[in-house]
Amino acid sequence: MATEGEPPSRPGIAAMLINQTSARKPARGAIAAGAEVRAADGEVPHWMAARIAAARWRRPLAGGLREITGRDETVGVLARHRGGQLRTGITGAADRLWSFTLYFGATGTGLLACSGVKRSRSPSTKDSSEP
Repeated sequence: MATEGEPPSRPGIAAMLINQTSARKPARGAIAAGAEVRAADGEVPHWMAARIAAARWRRPLAGGLREITGRDETVGVLARHRGGQLRTGITGAADRLWSFTLYFGATGTGLLACSGVKRSRSPSTKDSSEP
């Protein structure tokens, strides 16, 4: 687990993915399979984390990503932390089909929420009609 003020470690994050949102199980699986986890060093205001989350959910639907998991639960968590500071992190599955955003409390010692987006096809697979 992380100590207050430092970003959480990969094993610590996997241990924290217990009951937050419906995205926790696939995110934990990605980490167990060796996915890189990047956690921000510093805190951001609630409004900034919420704005980034909204953009990450809008783009997938417009850009060929079809499935979002943990969104409703994450919106609720972010709403409860309105006015506070948060830390964020990201991880993804080895096949790059899933990408997960992690939301921590300001100290980085507790995972509050996790959401994930899934691509409709692998980003490394190129359609033969594409240039």
